[in-house]
Amino acid sequence: MRQLRALAQFLWDFVVGDDWVTAAGVVAAIGLTALVASGAIAWLIMPLAVALLLTSSVRRAAEAQAGRTRRASSRPDPARIDR
Repeated sequence: MRQLRALAQFLWDFVVGDDWVTAAGVVAAIGLTALVASGAIAWLIMPLAVALLLTSSVRRAAEAQAGRTRRASSRPDPARIDR
């Protein structure tokens, strides 16, 4: 049972990782592709989904990094404080 739990934890960390939104988007894209599999545009869904999800993920990471940088630069530097 412990090994099964460890495997499940590994798979969750591997698939979802730090960004559950992207993982959910991939699952939705696969589901949508399966729904329209008989259509002529089914091949187009995954490349579009990858482009949108990658852009979204990079944008969120850049905004988070900018927020961390902004917070860090707003703190006074103890070495530069005049006494």
